[in-house]
Amino acid sequence: MDYTKDRTLYISFLKEHLSRERFIHSLEVEKESIALAKRYGVDLEKASIAGLLHDCAKGFSDEELINLARKYNIPLSIYDLSSPQILHAPVGAIFVREYFGIKDGEIIRAISLHTTGDKDMSLLDKIIFIADYVEYYRNFPGVAYLREILKKDIDTAIIFAFNLTLGYVMRNNGIIHPKTIEAWNSIIRLKGGEKTFNEIYS
Repeated sequence: MDYTKDRTLYISFLKEHLSRERFIHSLEVEKESIALAKRYGVDLEKASIAGLLHDCAKGFSDEELINLARKYNIPLSIYDLSSPQILHAPVGAIFVREYFGIKDGEIIRAISLHTTGDKDMSLLDKIIFIADYVEYYRNFPGVAYLREILKKDIDTAIIFAFNLTLGYVMRNNGIIHPKTIEAWNSIIRLKGGEKTFNEIYS
């Protein structure tokens, strides 16, 4: 994989298909992904490519995302169809393989999971997920504290990020994607913080 040569193609595509704000966001996620990869000992090139291209399908319309999902044989749940923009992650993952010829399974998976998360996330998956959350221009209550946590432990940072996201969704009576529930349960078990149903509700 000649990333130096291919980067020009990636940048050209993103400039053409994303808004200026989303393009800048993509560059910042790439920077954060590289920094985290250095900190946590993950392949820098994979982190760079996945970070840069994580939102490559974000400029597609709802109809385009649904059509591409069907073309790529991505299973469509009621959650995806009720909020098609969530498909930009799994569709983008296959798109980078089909359009850019990126065959690396770790890069493809990290792009696919960067919005919802999932159970048993790899370190690269976690880096792209949290880099998307904390990149330089992100500004929301709790982000400064989240960045401080991330300097010490990526799993604790992701738990805090999920707390913020799930809290927001529930306060607004939103639907939680099953993969996000799986991701939450998986990382809580990993950190040894699981409580049984009886412990919580008895």
